[in-house]
Amino acid sequence: MTRILIAEDDRHTRAALEELLGAEGYDVATVGDGLSASKMIESKKFDLVCLDVMMPMKSGFDVCRLLRAEDHRTPVIFITAKGDEIDKVVGLELGADDYISKPFGSHEVIARVKAVLRRCQPAPSQTPNAKDPTTHVAFNMDDLQITPSKLRATRGETTIELTARELQILILLHDADGDVVHRQTLFQECWGPGRVPNSRTIDQTVSQLRKRIERDPKHPRIIQTVYGLGYRYECKPHP
Repeated sequence: MTRILIAEDDRHTRAALEELLGAEGYDVATVGDGLSASKMIESKKFDLVCLDVMMPMKSGFDVCRLLRAEDHRTPVIFITAKGDEIDKVVGLELGADDYISKPFGSHEVIARVKAVLRRCQPAPSQTPNAKDPTTHVAFNMDDLQITPSKLRATRGETTIELTARELQILILLHDADGDVVHRQTLFQECWGPGRVPNSRTIDQTVSQLRKRIERDPKHPRIIQTVYGLGYRYECKPHP
């Protein structure tokens, strides 16, 4: 499981980030000051560290300096106040991988976190014996054409970029040929074996995917809910 440390002194911002990234399936730890962040980093391994620039006891810059002095290559995202360009410049010079400006939007945070993790870690599909959804043959779901090798779906002139996880969800539903794909199966196949199923994480991911691929997300034709069990795709003729 990908582990993320959030070091942010504002409890509301800290709680919002914890909820947002936790819903994406990440294992999130939080602290409210730079000294606690340094101690946490020394005692535990993280795949990503998010550092507020201005924190009590030690600044985010101080924590990042310590990380890099120890030759840690753990990715770092700085959390900065909107418009503080100097903070962004200093942070990048210290070895940060990206930054998030407050106030932030949930989609931007998720996109930046995923982008940094992709750049700094092998993708799950590149690890030995892992399934690579991009090798699946192209297929259609309703009026959506899906090209796995390009991580892309198209509807007419509209192009929709997909993540590997979103693609795997669509592949499972398509290949089930109308049968129900249970939540536990989705979680194990799309988030990884050995993970404890989290229905909220799955439902939020599916909800966001529906908004992007369905003509009418409130009346979906591609990802249909089977209440209490999971989801399915059942090809139906257009009315």
